[in-house]
Amino acid sequence: MKNSEIRSLSESEIAERIAAEQDNLTKLRFAHAISPIENPNKIKESRRFIARLQTILKAKQLAK
Repeated sequence: MKNSEIRSLSESEIAERIAAEQDNLTKLRFAHAISPIENPNKIKESRRFIARLQTILKAKQLAK
């Protein structure tokens, strides 16, 4: 998802997306702890995507 697409979402949609991505990250971490996942870079990408979402959400909240 591109930054422009994220910026077009509402605050509540971004918050929902953050919660979903955090659940996904937790599942990835558990799967990796049990047996190594095929592409461990997915964990890094997921963390960065969550950070990007949180940054844009904070910017929207401060803009009010």
